[in-house]
Amino acid sequence: MTAIRKTSLPGMLLIFGLSVLLCGEAWFGYRIYTLSAQQKSLKTDYSVANNISFGILSIDEWREKISAIVEGKIGEFDMTAQQQKDLQKKVEKQLNNLIGKAVAEINKPQKSIGGKLKKLAFNALVDPEEVREQVPSFASTIVKSINRPAGKKRLKNILTSKIDQLEEETYDNTEPASVTVSKHIYKKYQVSDVQAFEKTINSQLNTVHTSMMNYTYAMIGCVLLALCLWWFTRKQVGLHTTLYILSLLFAFVLLCVGVTATIIEVDARIQSLNFILLGEKLAFTNQVLFFQSKSIMGVVTSLVAQPKFDAVLVGILILLFVIILPVLRLIGKGILILGKDHYADNKVVRFLAFDLGKWDMADVMVVGIAMTYIGLNGILQSQLSNLNIKEDLLSTATQNNTSLQPGYYIFVAYVVYASILSLILKRFKSVKLLKEQQTV
Repeated sequence: MTAIRKTSLPGMLLIFGLSVLLCGEAWFGYRIYTLSAQQKSLKTDYSVANNISFGILSIDEWREKISAIVEGKIGEFDMTAQQQKDLQKKVEKQLNNLIGKAVAEINKPQKSIGGKLKKLAFNALVDPEEVREQVPSFASTIVKSINRPAGKKRLKNILTSKIDQLEEETYDNTEPASVTVSKHIYKKYQVSDVQAFEKTINSQLNTVHTSMMNYTYAMIGCVLLALCLWWFTRKQVGLHTTLYILSLLFAFVLLCVGVTATIIEVDARIQSLNFILLGEKLAFTNQVLFFQSKSIMGVVTSLVAQPKFDAVLVGILILLFVIILPVLRLIGKGILILGKDHYADNKVVRFLAFDLGKWDMADVMVVGIAMTYIGLNGILQSQLSNLNIKEDLLSTATQNNTSLQPGYYIFVAYVVYASILSLILKRFKSVKLLKEQQTV
């Protein structure tokens, strides 16, 4: 009776401790999954609101920004002494041209009696040279009239009305969509303008990312603690079966989170575009060129939804070799450990537990994702660098925010952890063979 209590008490403590760790791992994994989905939603809304189609590529945006600069310049309009002199010269030139055209019109051959009488009267009463001598005084009076407050106001009203007319005639098809999208997104985040939206969504993104990374560290920490228990119980063979079954559950949770949480984000944007117009800066900021956020299951879903057969085939293969087969391997290992001698020689169980590892491509997927990230990051960095311009009138700066996400690190943790469990299972097998040989 004492021996039973001695063996059962450590087993109960082990089950309790590992159950607590397993619940913690599952909770952390659930939070990673939900926060990953929340981050994707936030960045999708941000990329839609700041899409380049509604910014740099929108005629409406350029029209509004240019109009604001031009109207501001009209409001500040005031002629200097030099400008008044230059304007007077131009007015004099125009008046002299008008006088020359009028004299030429009157002096051309006339056929009618009325025309001949007008020509005779003009030549008798008007001296063109005297009129030309008065042109400077006429021009001076015109310039002074324009420079009076009432004249300036009238001129500004004329220019403003022309700018407004040009605005009404200049439009594209993005304005209705842009306004609709902005209203919907601003209402969703309870903000009223671009500045408030930027502040709100950046604050939420920072909070979500920090929490998600903390949960990732905590989840991996639970798995490491579970592995440490193998060291402390290495001499207590009676506890190894229970420990291994619970360890398989740890691996299953890692796999579930690893394939459902976001593994990679591709984010390319024009951070700033500054254009100097009439001495004023016309600016666009955070213009999103491209954004995509995918999990392994998201990749599978996207491929299977494609109309092309080859894309569907690739999606099914990823589902089979990266998700289904690893689950079957875990099930096979669990049956082999629980069944002990009864299933030790069963071909199906042994195939699932040992031989199926040849077809399990989870480790290949880890390398594939890493290579995809390196390739995409390099291509984007190269292409975006060609868009960087730094000149007197135009300057642009691009930004590549492509990154691996917590889902990838969780999936890597699963691959490493599953490999360790496979080594432990092989050790079980070798120990069993050794005992059988000693018995013989």
